[in-house]
Amino acid sequence: MSDAVVCRKQGEGTALWMLGGLYEVKLSGEESDGSATVIEMTLPPGQGPPPHVHPGAESVYVLEGSIDYHIGDDVVEGTAGSFFHIPAGTLERFEPTGDVPVRLLVTYAPGGIDRFFAEAGEQAPALTLPPPSDEPPDLERISAIGTRYGMDIRAPG
Repeated sequence: MSDAVVCRKQGEGTALWMLGGLYEVKLSGEESDGSATVIEMTLPPGQGPPPHVHPGAESVYVLEGSIDYHIGDDVVEGTAGSFFHIPAGTLERFEPTGDVPVRLLVTYAPGGIDRFFAEAGEQAPALTLPPPSDEPPDLERISAIGTRYGMDIRAPG
């Protein structure tokens, strides 16, 4: 059982590149004794995750920029200061809109999803967005990894 206080300044924590974005783990599931994972995401326009379902709840606070959040059959616009809470088992995805990257603070409960991001992504050598890729993401690989963590990741469409 972890009873350690976690304090991180901007730029501290594990940084990963995934799906064209920068994911900074602010609090891992291990550090929270499994109660939560907190990740700051910076995503370029048009580079959101594919449709997916989490085994736990997800709460998203838009720090900068704007997104379209697809929740079930609904689409809700979000701008800086918008907050979303998505219950476990809800089909969802979001996409950054506008012409600047979006920054999100995402909390997952229970924790542990950071292990999925660590396995599916790659260690970021710098706190920057990854260089653009000429190759589409390997969604089959990401989906297979997600399955091991209780996620259902679907093909866009």
